[in-house]
Amino acid sequence: MKTYLVTGGAGFIGSHLVDYLLNQNAKVIVIDDFNTYYDPKIKWANIKEHQTNPNYTLVQGDICDFDLLESIYKQNKINTIVHLAARAGVRPSLEDPILYQEVNGRGTTNILELAKRYDVKKLVLASSSSVYGNNEKVPFSEKDIVDYSISPYAATKKANEVLGHVYHKLYHMDMIFLRFFTVYGPRQRPDLAIHKFAKLIDEGKPIPFYGDGSNARDYTFIEDIIDGVTKSIKYVEENSNVYEILNLGESSPIRLDFMVKTLEDALGKKAIINQLPMQ
Repeated sequence: MKTYLVTGGAGFIGSHLVDYLLNQNAKVIVIDDFNTYYDPKIKWANIKEHQTNPNYTLVQGDICDFDLLESIYKQNKINTIVHLAARAGVRPSLEDPILYQEVNGRGTTNILELAKRYDVKKLVLASSSSVYGNNEKVPFSEKDIVDYSISPYAATKKANEVLGHVYHKLYHMDMIFLRFFTVYGPRQRPDLAIHKFAKLIDEGKPIPFYGDGSNARDYTFIEDIIDGVTKSIKYVEENSNVYEILNLGESSPIRLDFMVKTLEDALGKKAIINQLPMQ
């Protein structure tokens, strides 16, 4: 039986991944700090069924806590790490860049350093489409230069990709970084647009509508993300000398006005628009 360490395993993407791994009869260790970025009750609901599974272990704690993390590595023979934990959100990172650097930077360094010390060679790590910044070339390519971040969050994700290459090259660790493009579906975080807009429309409250509705972004369904994550796990487990960065998205941007219209149709309710200038 393989043992997986899933950081951030109580969150939106993490809890779906844990569903899959437990269904594959794997042993899963989750570390999550249940911080107050959004209501922790949502995360506890995400993992309610997991906690009755004998193959599931939950550690409530912070990836910045090196000693706590080391105790997990010491007490378990970990085969593969899926590192999803991060301080999320582009705009909030502008308000508190030090926190984002601490969690996303130091936390990831802890994960990689302990993997080196305890001989864990297989990793899949979450990156973000935000690393592309204001790149106007489409479709985005993993070969694009992404040295011009426009948020502290994006900068931490780019830095982690570079740091990962150091550990790959020096310590022969196999890893794939996955650049997620706005993920939606069941359990989506409440701060993300689809969840937030659907709730406000359903409650008859105004939605914040920035610009003329022509701005667009990629949205990726959670099942497709999990398909990409699990295939990446399989690839790193079955191959050696792996260091790859992959986009998980379809390069089919959805306009804001179309997204709102789709939600209106699904809910059978008209959105109340609070028109705002472009951010």
